[in-house]
Parts: sequence; structure tokens; C-alpha cells
Amino acid sequence: MTAIFESRDRADAATEKLKIFAQPQRLMILSYLLRGERNVSEIDKATGIGQPALSQQLAALRQADAVKTRRQGKQVCYDLADESVRLCVRTMEALLAEQPDPQQVVKAATSTENVATDRISTGNGTAGFAKIL
Repeated sequence: MTAIFESRDRADAATEKLKIFAQPQRLMILSYLLRGERNVSEIDKATGIGQPALSQQLAALRQADAVKTRRQGKQVCYDLADESVRLCVRTMEALLAEQPDPQQVVKAATSTENVATDRISTGNGTAGFAKIL
């Protein structure tokens, strides 16, 4: 594997990939999707983003191949696209904690499990964005 400092093309590609995570609403959505597949109304309720911003951010995430969709009747369900996206979000949550614990960062980066498998609702319209594993 080529180190980023050895290739301008690799650095450019990495920067483009990181841009998708550098928007608060998209990061909140991705963080919520660590908990598993969700439909639009569930994402809206958990994050409090609201329409039309939620649709706009979900479209950006689809375009960047960060999420995948599945149609269930009239509803569209979203999930993280793959393990690399899951790894990025999990690691950011661990690294960006108020007091990051190196062991938690390593655990987040190496875990292959979802954060949780049950349905989570925050009730107050905010996502559990900075919640550590």
C-alpha cells in the first residue's frame, strides 16, 4: 500500500473521500446508520435534520457511495454502504470523543460488529453523534 505522502493522486482521492464526512448533518446520518438499516422517517426523527435538508444530504451520501438503499413498499431504507464506511464512522466517533481512549479507538477500528442491533430513538431530535461504543 502506498503511503499518502508518496502520491499526490492518493492524497487527492483521500481528501475527496473525507469531504463526505466533513459535513455535520451527513456525519450525524452516518453515525445513526451504524446502528443498522433505517428508513427516512427514522433518520429524521433521530437526527432532527428535517426536510428538505435530509433528502439533500441522503442524496449526497448516495452519490458518494457512502450509503446503500433498499425500497420497501413506498419507503426507502438506508444503510452504510460497506465495512470501510462503517470503519471510518466508528473510528471518528472514538477519536473525536471528549477524552479519546486509545484502547477504545483501536477497538472501534477493529470491531466488525454494529454499534447496536436494536432500534434506537433519542426522543429529543438529536443524534447520539458523539456516543462512544
